[in-house]
Amino acid sequence: MPIYEYHCKPCDAKFEKLILKQGQQVVCPKCRNAEVQRLVSACNFGSSDGAVRSSSEKSCSSCTAGTCSSCGGH
Repeated sequence: MPIYEYHCKPCDAKFEKLILKQGQQVVCPKCRNAEVQRLVSACNFGSSDGAVRSSSEKSCSSCTAGTCSSCGGH
């Protein structure tokens, strides 16, 4: 069961939500609006240096993990 990051457009809040089933409606916990956008998050699977990479560190357009051979890693 994945945890996704979301951004609420009306109130500009960022939050995380555990998704239990596909198609589950997500609403902002702050303003209760359903006009939310799921964000692309970087993860830290198998990092050999132990560094935590934030989702603000951009990767190349062909990868989503934050590091890959085509972008030279980050």
